Amino acid sequence: MDEEETAQLIQPVAKVELSGAAPAASAAPRTGEQVVNSVCGACHNAGVAGAPKTGDNAAWAVRFKDGLDGMVKIAMEGKGAMPPKGGGADLTELEITRAVVFMANKSGGSFKEPAAPAPAGGESAPAEAPAKS
Repeated sequence: MDEEETAQLIQPVAKVELSGAAPAASAAPRTGEQVVNSVCGACHNAGVAGAPKTGDNAAWAVRFKDGLDGMVKIAMEGKGAMPPKGGGADLTELEITRAVVFMANKSGGSFKEPAAPAPAGGESAPAEAPAKS
């Protein structure tokens, strides 16, 4: 066996290659329901580790005193067993806010879900489907 053949036989099973390009941003921010279904619901659907259970009006009523901004701040920074952004490191503040609004409104709240910001360059944002009641 020569050196090249030996090197090829003992190379790692996987390789990591870093490039200078950032990953492409998703086409549109996720809805609150999408974020809850993919991240937040893991704890908030069952009330894991003290998370206020979605639909538990009494548990959420206490949190409404902080207002939407206060609840979003807690979700962004984490609290107790909940890591920052609920563990969804790729979530934007808009997506977190939408998720908080979605869960809060399913639990007796009446917060307005924020719209996506208008795209840069003066283009109009695509129309969003109206929220379900």
